[in-house]
Amino acid sequence: MGTFHHDKGELHGITVVVDTNGPLVYVGRCDILTDKHIILNDVDEHEEGKDGKSKEDYLKFAAKFGAWKKHDRLIIKKEEISSIKPLGEFSA
Repeated sequence: MGTFHHDKGELHGITVVVDTNGPLVYVGRCDILTDKHIILNDVDEHEEGKDGKSKEDYLKFAAKFGAWKKHDRLIIKKEEISSIKPLGEFSA
Protein backbone atom coordinates (compact mmCIF):
# COMPACT_ATOMS: atom_id res chain seq x y z
CA MET A 1 0.00 0.00 0.00
CA GLY A 2 3.00 2.30 -0.37
CA THR A 3 5.37 3.87 2.07
CA PHE A 4 3.95 6.58 4.28
CA HIS A 5 5.93 9.79 4.60
CA HIS A 6 3.49 12.60 5.29
CA ASP A 7 5.77 15.23 3.74
CA LYS A 8 6.00 13.46 0.35
CA GLY A 9 2.35 13.16 -0.67
CA GLU A 10 -0.28 10.44 -0.69
CA LEU A 11 1.18 8.64 -3.74
CA HIS A 12 4.68 8.26 -2.24
CA GLY A 13 5.98 4.74 -2.87
CA ILE A 14 3.18 3.76 -5.27
CA THR A 15 3.83 2.85 -8.91
CA VAL A 16 2.02 5.45 -10.97
CA VAL A 17 1.31 6.34 -14.57
CA VAL A 18 2.10 9.91 -15.54
CA ASP A 19 0.46 10.77 -18.86
CA THR A 20 1.70 13.89 -20.59
CA ASN A 21 0.12 16.43 -22.88
CA GLY A 22 2.38 15.04 -25.63
CA PRO A 23 3.19 11.57 -26.96
CA LEU A 24 5.01 10.32 -23.83
CA VAL A 25 3.68 8.36 -20.87
CA TYR A 26 5.79 7.38 -17.85
CA VAL A 27 5.50 4.53 -15.33
CA GLY A 28 7.50 4.82 -12.12
CA ARG A 29 7.46 4.79 -8.35
CA CYS A 30 6.29 8.12 -7.00
CA ASP A 31 8.77 9.78 -4.68
CA ILE A 32 7.51 13.35 -4.31
CA LEU A 33 4.43 15.08 -5.73
CA THR A 34 4.24 18.85 -5.37
CA ASP A 35 2.21 21.61 -7.02
CA LYS A 36 5.20 22.18 -9.38
CA HIS A 37 6.36 18.67 -10.37
CA ILE A 38 6.44 14.94 -9.69
CA ILE A 39 9.64 13.02 -9.00
CA LEU A 40 9.60 9.36 -10.06
CA ASN A 41 12.10 6.59 -9.34
CA ASP A 42 12.83 3.54 -11.53
CA VAL A 43 10.98 5.00 -14.51
CA ASP A 44 9.95 3.50 -17.85
CA GLU A 45 8.67 5.63 -20.71
CA HIS A 46 6.64 4.93 -23.80
CA GLU A 47 6.00 7.09 -26.84
CA GLU A 48 2.58 6.83 -28.51
CA GLY A 49 2.82 4.54 -31.54
CA LYS A 50 6.31 3.23 -30.78
CA ASP A 51 6.59 -0.49 -31.62
CA GLY A 52 3.02 -0.27 -32.90
CA LYS A 53 1.63 0.24 -29.39
CA SER A 54 -0.67 3.02 -28.26
CA LYS A 55 -0.30 4.44 -24.76
CA GLU A 56 -3.29 2.33 -23.70
CA ASP A 57 -1.78 -0.89 -25.11
CA TYR A 58 1.52 -0.18 -23.37
CA LEU A 59 -0.17 0.54 -20.03
CA LYS A 60 -2.24 -2.66 -20.12
CA PHE A 61 0.96 -4.61 -20.79
CA ALA A 62 2.87 -2.77 -18.03
CA ALA A 63 0.05 -3.38 -15.53
CA LYS A 64 0.15 -7.09 -16.28
CA PHE A 65 3.89 -7.74 -16.68
CA GLY A 66 5.63 -4.71 -15.19
CA ALA A 67 7.72 -1.93 -16.68
CA TRP A 68 11.42 -1.88 -17.64
CA LYS A 69 13.43 0.86 -15.99
CA LYS A 70 14.96 3.36 -18.42
CA HIS A 71 15.65 6.14 -15.87
CA ASP A 72 16.76 5.92 -12.25
CA ARG A 73 15.04 9.19 -11.38
CA LEU A 74 12.97 11.62 -13.41
CA ILE A 75 11.39 15.01 -12.68
CA ILE A 76 8.30 15.91 -14.70
CA LYS A 77 6.97 19.46 -14.53
CA LYS A 78 3.30 19.97 -13.68
CA GLU A 79 2.57 21.85 -16.94
CA GLU A 80 3.62 18.73 -18.93
CA ILE A 81 1.27 16.39 -17.02
CA SER A 82 -2.26 15.56 -18.15
CA SER A 83 -2.95 12.90 -15.47
CA ILE A 84 -1.42 10.83 -12.67
CA LYS A 85 -3.00 7.48 -11.75
CA PRO A 86 -1.87 4.31 -9.97
CA LEU A 87 -0.71 1.66 -12.46
CA GLY A 88 -3.17 -0.82 -10.95
CA GLU A 89 -6.04 1.11 -12.53
CA PHE A 90 -4.90 -0.13 -15.95
CA SER A 91 -5.10 -3.86 -15.27
CA ALA A 92 -7.63 -5.70 -17.37
